[in-house]
Amino acid sequence: MKTELEQKLTESTAHRKSRESISNYCIRKEKVDELTSIAFSTTNENHVKAVWSLELVCEKKLKLFVPFIDSFCSVLPQLEDDSAIRPATKICFFLAKSNHRKNGISLTHEQEHNLIEALIDRLIQDEKVAAKVYAMKALFVFGKKYDWINNELKEILVQDFPNHSAAYKSASKHILKKLNK
Repeated sequence: MKTELEQKLTESTAHRKSRESISNYCIRKEKVDELTSIAFSTTNENHVKAVWSLELVCEKKLKLFVPFIDSFCSVLPQLEDDSAIRPATKICFFLAKSNHRKNGISLTHEQEHNLIEALIDRLIQDEKVAAKVYAMKALFVFGKKYDWINNELKEILVQDFPNHSAAYKSASKHILKKLNK
């Protein structure tokens, strides 16, 4: 028998309102642990829908996600569905931004390393543009702490620039402009 959350996920859609309803439910009912469990189980029928809602949980209340960062780092390289990869890379961006802020969450060195490695892989692999854009944004933020990332990021963006869509080119131009300051 399905739990209430599993039933809600089964009935949900990709629409923002539906995803927000699930994320609000998980925050209000303290179901973030169950949501992450489903999101990180790539064989679960609701895995992708759970990742969509988890992105919104992280956008609203990133601190609730802290206990699950190690598990997230482990599952991140295993994600294969484009619909799960985009929100997962956006979660990486939220983590990078918060880690960089004074009163944000603090990632361990190992967590940073795992996220950076996964983001670089996403950036050089054949992924959809949205995932690549969040990967480059997150890497740019991590590059403020680790100089070597800026060199690597610049090299990847310049090399890949001619082979991508207008959306990718626009985002990479923006990051390259910041890197060249």
